[in-house]
Amino acid sequence: MNRPFPLPVIGAGSQPPDDAELQVLAMPREMATFAMPSVPQAADDGALAAARDLLARFHSAFCAWAPAGDGALPRLDLAGTPEATLKVVDEVLGEGEVAIQVAGTPGLRIQESVFAGVWRVCVLGADGALAADWLEASPVPQVALDAARAAAADRLPPVDVPQGAMNSPALIAELGAQLARRAPGDPTHVVNLTLFPLTAQDHQVLERALPVGPVAMISRGFGNCRITSTLARDVWRVQYFNSMNTLILNTLEVVDVPEVALAAAEDLEDSRARLAELIDWMGDGLDGAA
Repeated sequence: MNRPFPLPVIGAGSQPPDDAELQVLAMPREMATFAMPSVPQAADDGALAAARDLLARFHSAFCAWAPAGDGALPRLDLAGTPEATLKVVDEVLGEGEVAIQVAGTPGLRIQESVFAGVWRVCVLGADGALAADWLEASPVPQVALDAARAAAADRLPPVDVPQGAMNSPALIAELGAQLARRAPGDPTHVVNLTLFPLTAQDHQVLERALPVGPVAMISRGFGNCRITSTLARDVWRVQYFNSMNTLILNTLEVVDVPEVALAAAEDLEDSRARLAELIDWMGDGLDGAA
């Protein structure tokens, strides 16, 4: 997609003082449900046909891939696609619940479509210009996970514990032990910060031990979930807000990637079927115009 999408600053140090008003994005009041995108009525027949053919090629690769297995991810390069065709692709794919931003050079702007697990990935150069653009089907785009891991260390840095810190030393020791014995694919280990009384000094310790990493995600549903990578490998900050914008759960997760950000295998199977329906629908629109 050629339009930017905003992501809030999240992670260590992002929480306001207790007496401050929480400033977050306005969230939907109800759970979003799937609705088939409409075929643009004003689209040029040539652009509509080209967009349908692009999506049909992508769907063919999607059908050859097993969401629950291994193998090359379905991917369609959109570089060089005419603007009119891209506009149709944007409209029919829409915007889904998950958006991802990766800071750095190159930067990444990733938006899930209304088809769960079908992602638009835009790579930005140092000057902010679009350097690469593709569609991908996956639980979560691998480029985002690669960026999180590349920026992170495999152990926590040494941190001085100031007077007044209560629970942070034990939490840091727990996380350090998890990292020392963790292997890729291990089950999630969750540290629920909501359950612990934390002083200002505790928050300082956690911020120093777990600096914010380059990857930020937001998943919208009932309220929203905000996910931030840290500079400790496979340690993520995961914060849940309800529909009233109230922080209801604040956790640290030691995992390859938090499950809330992933499209499940059954979601990908469903998206494959729905995408076929969309392609047929676009063909019907062309037949009707003819």
